[in-house]
Amino acid sequence: MLDLNKLAGQIPGISQHLHQETIASRQRLELAEKLTQQAWSQQTELIEKLEMWRDRLIFAIATPVEPLDTAIDIQAAPYSHSVFATDGSQIAPSHHEIAYCYLINVGRIMLHYGQSLHPLLDSLPEVFYKQEDLYIPKEWGIRLEEWMSHRRTVSEAQMLAEMACKWVLPPGAHPDIPNLAMVDGSLIYWFLDGLPVEAREQILPPILLAWEQLKETQIPLMGYVSSSRSTEALNFLRLHTCTHEHPNCFANCSDLVDRYPCQKVDPLRDATFWANRLKPGQRSPLYRSSLRILELYDESQRVYFCYVHVGTEIARIELPAWVAEDSALFDRSLSIMLAQVHKGYGYPVALAEAHNQAVVRGSDRARFFALLEHQMIRAGIRNVGTSSKETRKRGSIA
Repeated sequence: MLDLNKLAGQIPGISQHLHQETIASRQRLELAEKLTQQAWSQQTELIEKLEMWRDRLIFAIATPVEPLDTAIDIQAAPYSHSVFATDGSQIAPSHHEIAYCYLINVGRIMLHYGQSLHPLLDSLPEVFYKQEDLYIPKEWGIRLEEWMSHRRTVSEAQMLAEMACKWVLPPGAHPDIPNLAMVDGSLIYWFLDGLPVEAREQILPPILLAWEQLKETQIPLMGYVSSSRSTEALNFLRLHTCTHEHPNCFANCSDLVDRYPCQKVDPLRDATFWANRLKPGQRSPLYRSSLRILELYDESQRVYFCYVHVGTEIARIELPAWVAEDSALFDRSLSIMLAQVHKGYGYPVALAEAHNQAVVRGSDRARFFALLEHQMIRAGIRNVGTSSKETRKRGSIA
């Protein structure tokens, strides 16, 4: 039990710290605004410098493909359009349960506007219990809970492509209706960078194949990142604030361990900066990400991003190159996304509903293991039951 009386004495210190941080953040914002104006006047030269020295930098810098002072109003969404979305949840494995296995549940959403069509709101569960699902990840040094999350990401991408492409292609035959496929979170799977090659090959290729199916069907894909902590766009200013003639981090700053001279506005985040520059319904310049994991993506699937003031927050919007480089498709996708945010009162309604369909509650978990226990007893397995620890926890009187 949390003792609030003992906790109350720490609250004033938190308030004072947050007040000081607010003042410092305002100063960083003013400096970032000034540096952006300076970098905008020499943007072409800085991009050339970035391309020349990128392999000598120790931090990721996104390349702006539009002027740094860009702030564009997003147009209204077309009257008739469709939105597809998936999101996943899981039941983690436990040695204290009646069987050591895990479950992934993917929520599927298909919403149609201006078409007098019924929506799709359901979920598809899958149980993993085989040896290769449970024990092989340990050979790669990957915790099972982490591997389960990676497998969930694959399932979300595959089910999104399957659902959307079946609708757009015959027998559905709705190719002329604008549409958008959305996922919650980033399209840049940076976590794969630290995985063994064997593990990575089981995760990334199926995802990219699903993306390719969307591309062939001309269904634009978008990743919606709420509360982004990225600094990839602001890092472009570090080329301008670099104190050396050439931005060669390995040669110039390899002996520094604390703070680099070019970190003038750190730890200011991209979203915080653009909240100060964008009005509701506007987007920032488009950037091309340069994170190392993207070298494993096909050229048409390299990720671009921009920031959008959706009214309640600054969202980071990510798209594959084939969508971002088609200006009409890009603008239409943003308009559908913003309409989804408005319908969801601050968050895309399709993603919110996909989450609601996917979430596994405590009662669902209990019913799943009860069903599994019944099936094991029917199969003649004896001594079926939870561990003493789990039984005691469930019957606690505290």
